[in-house]
Amino acid sequence: MLILSAVLAIFVYGMIAAMLGTILPDLSARFHLTPKQNGTIALTQAIGLVIASISVGPLVDSQGVKTGMIIGLVVICAALALLPRSTGFGQIAAYLFLLGLGGGTIVTAANGLGTAISQGHTSTALNLLNLFFGLGGLATPFISANLLGGNSTRLCYLTAALSGGTLAVNAATAMPPPSGSQSAALAGIGTLIGSPALWMLSLFLFLYVASEVGVWNWLVQHLIAQGIPESRALNILSLGFALGLLVGRVAAGFSSRPLILWILPSALQTLVHSDLTVTLVAAVEMLVTTYLMLQTRRATTAGLLVFLAGVSMAPVFPTTLAITGTAFPQMTGTALGFVIAFGWVGLAISSRIIGSVAGGEPTRLKKALLLLPGMAAVMILVNLALHGVLPAH
Repeated sequence: MLILSAVLAIFVYGMIAAMLGTILPDLSARFHLTPKQNGTIALTQAIGLVIASISVGPLVDSQGVKTGMIIGLVVICAALALLPRSTGFGQIAAYLFLLGLGGGTIVTAANGLGTAISQGHTSTALNLLNLFFGLGGLATPFISANLLGGNSTRLCYLTAALSGGTLAVNAATAMPPPSGSQSAALAGIGTLIGSPALWMLSLFLFLYVASEVGVWNWLVQHLIAQGIPESRALNILSLGFALGLLVGRVAAGFSSRPLILWILPSALQTLVHSDLTVTLVAAVEMLVTTYLMLQTRRATTAGLLVFLAGVSMAPVFPTTLAITGTAFPQMTGTALGFVIAFGWVGLAISSRIIGSVAGGEPTRLKKALLLLPGMAAVMILVNLALHGVLPAH
């Protein structure tokens, strides 16, 4: 039941993470939303994610992961029930902010639960757990397009019903007790915030999420600018990048090593003996694959390189959380929430930075997207610094 509770919560989060992109065309048509308003709506959801991730950590440490799960799922159900009743831009933005609050709460609590029950196999457990985030993200647009005819109202109510079922499962499941009292959690925040390792892990996840979101939001436009048809570019994103993330996360969950390492001799594979080294290898692979995928105009070659980029990125998010949970066993929820919050900051500003560099010119987008391998290079440096302050694990 503990595993089911965590899996369902992460699946629900995957569904709501893909919700905005799926329903925005329908909402824009119904309420005549401008691109600027769409951007503001996305920003409000990201702000909700950041606020929740920072604030829920101490709550989880003092009251337990079950409290975080229940609160997050209740907020999600409320937001999804209210969203179809919106009358305009202001209410849509408010309800997406609530959806961000609920999503940030359950992703922190669910990964905290996964850490608590993994029994020394945290990296494997979190990689497999976060596989269901990808499945949820694929389910939302698939259900909307193939079962609901793109009707955003029906999609919101269906997702609310699934969230309600997840809430019932979590409410009925006995979960691990809090790791400490509220006073102890609050007293330890100063020491935690003063840890260089926490800030480096936060920067590492910030760079990773900004890079992943950069691919999600800008790859199709880049491929179209290279002369690849839109339909082919969309398939490269879904069957290339999204599939690469899923396949790579399954492989990392079962082997604790990035999938690309399987082509190396076994003697070299044994060098990857710690979670820190896994994320270092993944960052190096990200640097190479994201750079190469920007250099081709051939759809087949681009599809292969984008798939490999997805495989390379797959273990980074869950493995970074595993490192965080191991490094901070006394205030795990607070540490996870802090690191995840920086990831959401990367989500919020990534596209704005890339768009500003591109300046609205499709021909300049390729140069702007060189930020992706650039961020991977900085990830390598941060990871090497982490090797100096964290024990291998």
